[in-house]
Amino acid sequence: MTLKIHIDAGAAPYEQVRAQISEQARSGALPVGYKLPTVRGLAESLGLAANTVAKAYRALEADGVIETRGRNGTFVAAAGSAAEREAATAAQAYADRVRRLGLAEDVALAAARDALRAAYGDRG
Repeated sequence: MTLKIHIDAGAAPYEQVRAQISEQARSGALPVGYKLPTVRGLAESLGLAANTVAKAYRALEADGVIETRGRNGTFVAAAGSAAEREAATAAQAYADRVRRLGLAEDVALAAARDALRAAYGDRG
């Protein structure tokens, strides 16, 4: 696992840790079942406070990307399907809400597209 934290970047260090682990898990660079370093171990290797890494791990666990198995450690979860189910649930809630608001489908899609571009950065 390779992580690089850029202190001068716009994103907070915990968000950089969360995003990089999430991306590596999604891409398969970190396979399902891969044991992650301890919070303290990763914090030391990155030069961060343990609370910063712990916050990233909590967010990743809430997203279903990693799972903590008590004293056995923290592992990359089989999260693809869980993440997709959660995204589908959120999309359904959005669809229900914009329909109740009376928005046309093209307007609702444009709003979702704009939000995604803002979240992921405009990639073209």
